[in-house]
Amino acid sequence: MSVSPSVSSSLSAPAAPPTQADLLDFVRRTAADTALIASLPLDPEGRTWVRLEGPGGSEAWLIGWPPGTGTGWHDHADSVGAFLTARGELTENSLAARLPTDGWKTLELSEDVDRERRLSAGKGRAFGRHHVHEVLNESREEHAISVHAYYPPLPRIRRYSRTGQVLRLEQVERPEDWQ
Repeated sequence: MSVSPSVSSSLSAPAAPPTQADLLDFVRRTAADTALIASLPLDPEGRTWVRLEGPGGSEAWLIGWPPGTGTGWHDHADSVGAFLTARGELTENSLAARLPTDGWKTLELSEDVDRERRLSAGKGRAFGRHHVHEVLNESREEHAISVHAYYPPLPRIRRYSRTGQVLRLEQVERPEDWQ
């Protein structure tokens, strides 16, 4: 007995999870959707956001940044991610250092770990697990809008304070804290 090709080809393996490159491609394509970007309600006082359907079960967000706003230092725990500025300009300050994932409250950073990227409209980046950064709209007059995607969907966000070269874990947020 033989199995017809149409029957055997209907059995497919589950799709691979999205990679950092897949997420960057998604945020790039989404940021190019001018109608979607224009539809985001902007608040002059605080950030606004809309959850989007990301690729392959990822979590995605469209975020509006009033002048002078930012995230503070944080990471996305075990998720990889990508973000891209759709309008305006954002600054990303990040640490070029692998931090311990758990079990610490205060770390002294070496002098050469700081990185700064200015991401104007159409510019973005992907990042790996445990990437510590802050994102800022340093403009005094212009809103910025960005698209973000994370996989797996954010299990937690760790928030840090920073004084000089000392990084301190301040809070761990879970999805129920920001939904």
